[in-house]
Amino acid sequence: MGLHEIFSALSEPVRRDILKLLKNEKLSAGDLADKLNLTPAALSYHLKKLKAADLIYETKYKNFIYYELDATILEEIILWFTDLKEE
Repeated sequence: MGLHEIFSALSEPVRRDILKLLKNEKLSAGDLADKLNLTPAALSYHLKKLKAADLIYETKYKNFIYYELDATILEEIILWFTDLKEE
């Protein structure tokens, strides 16, 4: 994971909307698709980009996969911006 992947993932409004939805709760792909009015294929594409940037992770429970926000990466970005600002 590098900054390029993170910023590339964050550049798309739909992916930012996914992160906002995952801020307070874990959701299944079906829940996300319904809330964002996306096809399963489109959602899968966006989830793949977010996972590649380590911004989300998935957990499996029975026959479902749930997605959650990985706040540690966001904290690292904030620290990077803070450090950049101080220079």
